[in-house]
Amino acid sequence: MPEKEIKKDKINLHHGSGGEHTTKLLNDVIFKYLANPILNQKHDGAFLDIQGKLAFSTDSYVITPIFFKGGNIGELAVNGTVNDLSMCGAIPKYLSLAFIIEEGFDHDDFVEIVKSIRAAADKAGVYIVTGDTKVVQKGKGDKIYINTSGIGVIHEKANIHIDSIQDGDALIINHAIASHGMAIMSEREGLKFESEILSDTANLNKLVESLIDKFGNQIHFLRDATRGGLASVLHEITAECKMGVHLFDDQIPVDTQVKSACELLGLDPLYVANEGVFVCIAPNEIAKDIVQLLGDLGESPSIIGNVSSSVNGKVILESSYGGKRVVSPLIGEQLPRIC
Repeated sequence: MPEKEIKKDKINLHHGSGGEHTTKLLNDVIFKYLANPILNQKHDGAFLDIQGKLAFSTDSYVITPIFFKGGNIGELAVNGTVNDLSMCGAIPKYLSLAFIIEEGFDHDDFVEIVKSIRAAADKAGVYIVTGDTKVVQKGKGDKIYINTSGIGVIHEKANIHIDSIQDGDALIINHAIASHGMAIMSEREGLKFESEILSDTANLNKLVESLIDKFGNQIHFLRDATRGGLASVLHEITAECKMGVHLFDDQIPVDTQVKSACELLGLDPLYVANEGVFVCIAPNEIAKDIVQLLGDLGESPSIIGNVSSSVNGKVILESSYGGKRVVSPLIGEQLPRIC
């Protein structure tokens, strides 16, 4: 006889009604797994005591699939906002968390996502202090969307600003590119490789704090290379700083399996999303010291090029054979629903 199907609890519209079922969901999941002294007050907002110059950021996460090799939408939401604050030179402190859940979503999957949120928050050293939960009708959403907003205190030694970038500054990345985008795409397309491609989703705040602790305002600029990948970030930078970028192709690390996946799908790794890669721009004189520090912290950093006024507004990629080409801005949406 066939095994009897085990009925799973689902999230229903009454879980978002504000009544008894909402209270039970909050108490049994949100407050249970995300408990901390501020959230435990269960107020409509959070009471915070913060001193110093602040950074504030917000982002929404609509990724599909919501569970992928190396992570899920929950930890992605925490890491994404933590990293945005870090790129401002801030030490992340507090996050808000809002869910939009489609009716019929598995309760167990929701619990797993919330648990991963707690684990990511603990790893980053931040508190989830306020939030919201809404449920929409079946067919009016896509399983679950998450919004996180964050507050951080600007590091006393930080002066991260586009105007700080100087001609000749080095471009440094902390590890290989395109892993996140290819983890998502291989999951969507059902691609199999000799070894699994894992998303690189990670919090970057400890790395950035260590860089600023040691090098202070010599760290001229930081930006994480998420949607649109490394190429898009560099185009954003060149547009703002009124200079260009000269890259060296053989210095840009791409894991072998990731490169194979990109070739199979006809994608350029330079445009593929990352969730744990950032670009650091600093004087060339300290570039090797930055690489040394990042390496000591467990990263696989590389100096990938330099800022150059001679190629104003352009991103130029030089091959190992000396040939050069212009890296164009990304046109359209290469990988939708990637974060």
